[in-house]
Amino acid sequence: MGKLDGKVAVITGAGSGMGRASALLFAEEGAKVVCADVSGQEEATAKEIGPNAIAVHADVSRAEDVQNMISAAVTTFGRLDVLFNNAGLSGPHVLLEDTDDDVLERLYSVNLRGVLLGMKYAIPALRASGGGSIISTASAMGLVGRGEQAAYGATKGGVVALTKNAAVDHGHENIRINCICPGMIYTGMAGAPADNMDAVPDRQIPVPMRRYGSPREIATAALFLACDDSSYITGVALPVDGGYVAE
Repeated sequence: MGKLDGKVAVITGAGSGMGRASALLFAEEGAKVVCADVSGQEEATAKEIGPNAIAVHADVSRAEDVQNMISAAVTTFGRLDVLFNNAGLSGPHVLLEDTDDDVLERLYSVNLRGVLLGMKYAIPALRASGGGSIISTASAMGLVGRGEQAAYGATKGGVVALTKNAAVDHGHENIRINCICPGMIYTGMAGAPADNMDAVPDRQIPVPMRRYGSPREIATAALFLACDDSSYITGVALPVDGGYVAE
């Protein structure tokens, strides 16, 4: 029996990296999955899963697209139980004063507004299902500072604050809202192929565990927060970072 048997999940950024790994794992655990992405790669992820998945082209910064992906879950599979707000952008390594205004706007629109819109439109559907789980991808840099990452860190810190406040508002409805704070994960942002098929490089990096994390390790954290194993957990920002935040 899978941990998500009978559940319906929407995963954004499902075309690659952590989103793709999560979509595959959620399906392995019995979920029906809406694979949402703006890249076009969502089709490949849904095809790999099979009949228990559909692909939805969605730009999470657009309210209409977010509404459509939630509606697709309910229309196709009859309900919504889990939203994983995973889609996000990395920022350039520059001082805030040198960050282009268009870059600032895009970081905010995807990393923070996209998460807010996901919550806004998922909550009524989760309420109709009797509750559920919202998980969002924040970042270790939403918890601690790092040089030349002020703009990116601000959007991810916003996800942490949004998570905690929304969790307080909706805990009584059995809607649990948590976020994951990844550290240095081997995704496309770190040079990995989009399909996640290459092994994580065996080289030391400056975190206590001295290695990259894998997309699968983020997916297992998301699975924990999505399923009943975490039934009394809400409002948590969970570092999955090899000890980065602890230093």
